[in-house]
Amino acid sequence: MAQRPDSAWFDLMYNNRARVPDHPAYFARWAAASAVVRNTQPCAIDIPYGASPAERLDVFKPAGKAGPVGAPVLVFIHGGYWRALDKSEHSFLAPAFTQAGACVVMPNYALCPGTPAQPVTIPQIALQMAAALAWTVRNIAAYGGDPSRITVAGHSAGGHLAAMLLGCDWRRVGRDLPARAVRNGLSISGLHDLEPMRHTPSLKDALRLSAADVRRTSPALWPAPKGVRLHCMVGGDESAEYLRQNAIMARAWGTQVVPVTEALRGCNHFSVLDTLADPASRLHQTALELLHA
Repeated sequence: MAQRPDSAWFDLMYNNRARVPDHPAYFARWAAASAVVRNTQPCAIDIPYGASPAERLDVFKPAGKAGPVGAPVLVFIHGGYWRALDKSEHSFLAPAFTQAGACVVMPNYALCPGTPAQPVTIPQIALQMAAALAWTVRNIAAYGGDPSRITVAGHSAGGHLAAMLLGCDWRRVGRDLPARAVRNGLSISGLHDLEPMRHTPSLKDALRLSAADVRRTSPALWPAPKGVRLHCMVGGDESAEYLRQNAIMARAWGTQVVPVTEALRGCNHFSVLDTLADPASRLHQTALELLHA
């Protein structure tokens, strides 16, 4: 029997900030560029999609005139291991898509662990993302988007949440919603098997995942959803576990549902997200293909 990895191994695999020592420079650059975008691009900021202060989203309108049925919609979910970062630090991603004729929605969510009075769990965050998507279906036409053409993308923890939305039973979220509220998904450096998070010292205390939570919120443990498509892409310089997390969805859901599981050469966990905003990059082109599929 193989020996179970120890705590140091889990942190080596999953502590991305330790793996990329200059990560603060990425965060500072993203925040600065995002502030410029919000001040210069047509957008609506901090729209409520739920009752709590965290349940807010931003909408970036497509450039030019939308067609008679509206523009395709990209819902982007930020990462941060469900415990950090904010939508406002990711606005820099929007212009590359709005200039290509898409409408972009960026939701926030409550962060783990919350407070003693109001704890936050990953299952609760997943429900918030379902509510944000439901808001998008019901309201995006007013911003130039087509509610029948929604693609959801996310980075890291956001990639996990994007995959979860593909498997959501939308009729249970709202009887007015279509059975397939989301058509396509893009998981960027996504986490699809959450069991390792229970054993990673830098994460487990904030996330407080139970074995039951892992079963409920690991897309790799779910049956394959029907009528959707998921592309999984990861930085080629990321840890062996991130490469595994990227590959397992094709095995779990099959290559008809997950036809793409690629490692992008020369990218770490943070630089891979930069390429999403680069129209010449493979990642950006993949996102456009999903939007226009």
